Amino acid sequence: MVQGALPLHWRKYPERYRLEGNYNTETGQEFFPARVVDPGAGRNAKLSPKEMPREGKILSWTEVFVGPQGFENETPYYLAIIELTNGVRLLSQVVDSGKAKVQIGAKVKKVFRKISDTDAEGAIAYGYKFKVSE
Repeated sequence: MVQGALPLHWRKYPERYRLEGNYNTETGQEFFPARVVDPGAGRNAKLSPKEMPREGKILSWTEVFVGPQGFENETPYYLAIIELTNGVRLLSQVVDSGKAKVQIGAKVKKVFRKISDTDAEGAIAYGYKFKVSE
């Protein structure tokens, strides 16, 4: 981990732990991750925090055979573009699901997992991943 990065983990807790984004209180448009400015309504839009749905479906996926530094020992694993029930899309790892289940259209639910624990500060990073629910 980069020196001084521990505070970054603390700032990301709402996003990583509760899948918290935000929404425009006037239009209802939802965003994840949270945005500072609504691209459709501009900087005067009132944005408020909102927890995203915990369910969705797989729109696209891939199997990773050669992981980036720090994830070499976790291959193969699956990454998917998930569309939540509110229409918000995000990229996430799909865990605890065999290849036969990881398919376009498969229903998924959010799970809480360890992301990493191998940094110089000894911090263990947790966050969301998804699991096929059918």
